Amino acid sequence: MSGAVPDPLLADAVETGTGAMRLDLTRRALAEALGTGLLIIAVIGSGIMAQRLSTDVGLQLLENAFATAGALVGLILMFGAVSGAHFNPVVTLVDRWFGTIRTRDAALYIVAQVIGGCIGAMVANVMFELPIIELSTTDRSSPALWLSEFIATVGLLLVIHGCVRTGRANVVAFAVAAWIGGAYWFTSSTSFANPAVTLARTLSDTFAGIAPASAPMFILMQLLGAVAAFGLIRFLYPRNAQEIDDVG
Repeated sequence: MSGAVPDPLLADAVETGTGAMRLDLTRRALAEALGTGLLIIAVIGSGIMAQRLSTDVGLQLLENAFATAGALVGLILMFGAVSGAHFNPVVTLVDRWFGTIRTRDAALYIVAQVIGGCIGAMVANVMFELPIIELSTTDRSSPALWLSEFIATVGLLLVIHGCVRTGRANVVAFAVAAWIGGAYWFTSSTSFANPAVTLARTLSDTFAGIAPASAPMFILMQLLGAVAAFGLIRFLYPRNAQEIDDVG
């Protein structure tokens, strides 16, 4: 769950020297932590509210998906110009493999995403008067779920890069939200597609939770999905929009 848009601040930071670059990196890391935390609040909070408002599981999932998709649009628009609005370690890793982000920056992004997500889960629990940390007991462990996470992650990354590399970065927020909202329904795993989100959701024993023992295989399949998506992106979009404009 997340999106990535071009980072307009990176070049400015390089031009203005090391001090500005450090400040810029701090700003971007904070945006990643806040964005991931707020995303988790939306995921878990809407799941709790859905359970309290309805006893129909299908309606609960619809409410959860709708709230998550809406939050994604807002968060990507909110933080896209600051950090690129990754909110997802696999998005950051693929950007690193393409060389659009430094190793140090990518590592800090991922740490910020995980910390922000975990804090977001605790905040969501407290908002609904639940224990601040309550490990999930929801087992999500089967080959069908693992395959779903692989598919959901590949699709998410193709949506992001398909938009950005064809000059349509302005629609990433809506495209990502549409993919995740739809994938809640057409995958058996309800489309986590995000290692930071997966870890954070172990901390809440609610509708959106996942048992800690189930998380490692979800994360492994998400990482394998990132590798597969990287190869597909290189094949399908060998040149990004800027390179095409330069040649033209």
